[in-house]
Amino acid sequence: MKLQPFEMERWQSIWENQVEYNLSESGVHPLRLSELLESDDEEFLSQPLGYIQTNGTEELRETISTLYAGARSEDVLVTNGSSEANFAALWYFLERGTEIAVMLPNYMQIWGLVKTFRATLRPFWLRESKDRWVPDIARLKKSATKRTKLIAVCNPNNPTGATLTDEEVDEICGIAEKTGAWILSDEVYHGAELQGQPTPTFWDRYDKVIVTNGLSKAYGLPGLRVGWAVAKRDLASKLWAYHDYTTICPSTLSDYLARRVLQPDMRTKILERTRKILRTNLPILAGWVDLHRDVFSFVAPEAGGIALLKYDFGIRSKKFAEHLVRDKSTLVVPGDYFGMGHYIRVGYGCPQNYLTAGLNRISEWLRDHIK
Repeated sequence: MKLQPFEMERWQSIWENQVEYNLSESGVHPLRLSELLESDDEEFLSQPLGYIQTNGTEELRETISTLYAGARSEDVLVTNGSSEANFAALWYFLERGTEIAVMLPNYMQIWGLVKTFRATLRPFWLRESKDRWVPDIARLKKSATKRTKLIAVCNPNNPTGATLTDEEVDEICGIAEKTGAWILSDEVYHGAELQGQPTPTFWDRYDKVIVTNGLSKAYGLPGLRVGWAVAKRDLASKLWAYHDYTTICPSTLSDYLARRVLQPDMRTKILERTRKILRTNLPILAGWVDLHRDVFSFVAPEAGGIALLKYDFGIRSKKFAEHLVRDKSTLVVPGDYFGMGHYIRVGYGCPQNYLTAGLNRISEWLRDHIK
């Protein structure tokens, strides 16, 4: 099996700790451990560092299940990040020739695994309109058939920050029901909606659904590496078997901290922090785009600390991003890594002065090179 390189992740891994300004991050500025614990937290310090229940402690799985109507702890698999949850789900479904319908642009883990397993990719794209990114439902209707095993979506979306409406969710569920396909819904940005109104989840809208999520994006806790998959009990148990071949179990300390984070009061506090950061910072980014409106435009994101900026000058986005790293020590994600040539993804969830300084570096490059 020939592995499809995950170019975006490798690009970020190489440069994110080397540049002065990292605007490639897709979450918000992370919380510190001290913000989750009391000053002298004996319970945390006394945690035994052994193996825990490999699919996550009963307490954590029960807590996660309360976020999904009608779910039980048996319907939850805790993983090391939502990326492992996605991987386990895809590994279960994928084999050579399997048809998978995939929303694009998207976090390209799914695209890469479809290519790696030599499955058949049936893309349907989000299309840029004046005020939002709209899913091409007509294309999905044409491409999804009785042979389609899985429809993969990302809602809220990475890299656009778009959200699906209730009607669009129902349409996708209707197509899945008609063809018999499962739905894999990556909802890792759920809770990071700028207006506070939660994005409609696919859970409980259709019987054959897997929802993945985690603490990395909306919660600002990527270093905990806590994710989960929620599916009906029988499938959750099967995904657990795939988890046995990867990381075995979550970190003991991460499981403990996740239980604290997902308590209602703490969860509300953290998500309010996230939305405050996004509401404060998005006008900074929007003002910068307006300042450069002769070459840049964007559809404002509805959720998450990311925006997909379109530009109008004659250089591919990968080359543009390489110039920014080399000339201005500033990192963005090239749209080429999403199949979007003249776009860049910019993370705006960082501290305000950092965001402004990073954007100023891009302005300097534009002034020097784009006449």
